[in-house]
Amino acid sequence: MTKFAAAMSDKAKKIIKYVASVLIAAFFIWLVVRKIDWKSFAEGLVHTSWGYMVLFVVVSILALVFRAVRWKELLHPLDPGTKAMLTWDATNVGNLANIALPGAGELLRCGFVTTKSATYDKVLGTVMMERIWDVLAILILLATALILKWEAFGPFFMENIFSPASGRLGLWWIILLALALVAALVWAVFHWSGKVKLFGKVADAIKGVFQGLGTFFKMKHKMRFALYTAGVWVMYVLMSYFGLKAIPELSHLGMIDALFISAIGNLASVIPVPSGMGPYHYLVMITLGGLYGCSNELGLLYAVLCHETHAIIIVILGVISYVHLNVRKKN
Repeated sequence: MTKFAAAMSDKAKKIIKYVASVLIAAFFIWLVVRKIDWKSFAEGLVHTSWGYMVLFVVVSILALVFRAVRWKELLHPLDPGTKAMLTWDATNVGNLANIALPGAGELLRCGFVTTKSATYDKVLGTVMMERIWDVLAILILLATALILKWEAFGPFFMENIFSPASGRLGLWWIILLALALVAALVWAVFHWSGKVKLFGKVADAIKGVFQGLGTFFKMKHKMRFALYTAGVWVMYVLMSYFGLKAIPELSHLGMIDALFISAIGNLASVIPVPSGMGPYHYLVMITLGGLYGCSNELGLLYAVLCHETHAIIIVILGVISYVHLNVRKKN
């Protein structure tokens, strides 16, 4: 009965998490579509330069390739036998799962590469290390764009992110409070790990995660890892750039503009909604409107072209990789 109750509890948590993420996505989508003139949007879609979207597809796939080989480098100290094709398939399936349930894909892909030496908790630690590097990359992109074009981006950034009048200052306090709460929970787990059996198991899992985090310092080719990370984010910037070039009204914008838009758009990845749907569109739309005076229709057109094209790529590659993993498992 206890096991059944626990299973039902886990299922209920997953349902609640999914419903909450869908509601958050729906809220942002409502913010986006409530003032859209769909006739103007359709006209913009007709005039899109699809040749640039082909280039968008190419660099999107390259970004995923860089992610897969970068993860392989992190896994190498745990299991030198991990193949790049396995990390490629696992990453694609994980991305596919993230479209349905944010965060689920990160947990799912760990299971595909778990071995006796690369246990699940350690593999999860490598995924966390990836995310740390990705956050650093977003901050570097943002800082670089602000330094190169402060006169254009600075006022917009300060007003919309740091201004108390904007109502967004509380976000930073929420982040700090969340970090403090996590730190307190980790301390409590380790403090009472010898007295409470459950805390002991959690402490062992946390230790395994930290061992996974530490694989970065055990890698032989740290420069190669850094280059792969740079490759991922250069591709993301190029995705933004080709998206701008695909729309005639935005084609005059350059690489620095793409750099800033890419950084702002990727901030949506921290909001727990299916595949960033909603928050990405909203952030990009208000950025294009605030910086360049673009209409809501034009901002949404750019966001839809970039986000939905990338999502289609993820779905196609995810299905192919899922089939490949199952075929290899049977053989």
